[in-house]
Amino acid sequence: MNLSKEQLEQVEKYASIYLPISDIAVLMDIPADILRDEIRNKATEVSIAYHRGKAASRVKLHHQEMLLAQVGSPLAIENAHRNLLDMEDDE
Repeated sequence: MNLSKEQLEQVEKYASIYLPISDIAVLMDIPADILRDEIRNKATEVSIAYHRGKAASRVKLHHQEMLLAQVGSPLAIENAHRNLLDMEDDE
């Protein structure tokens, strides 16, 4: 699948707001099964853009969670701890 730079940026933007692949496909006029297959193939540009968008938003959420944990939010502390464990599992 050959997408333009603008289309790849759209995929990244949509992924950053956690829009489901089926909705991204509708908005971009691409068959959902084709887009899903392309995203599953980690070597494609569209997969890289999709995962970059998700990761960028995850960074923002983790940052916010850490800020809340630092001021004592019990739920944020629990979530930050879980994030740390997930990070260590991934090492």
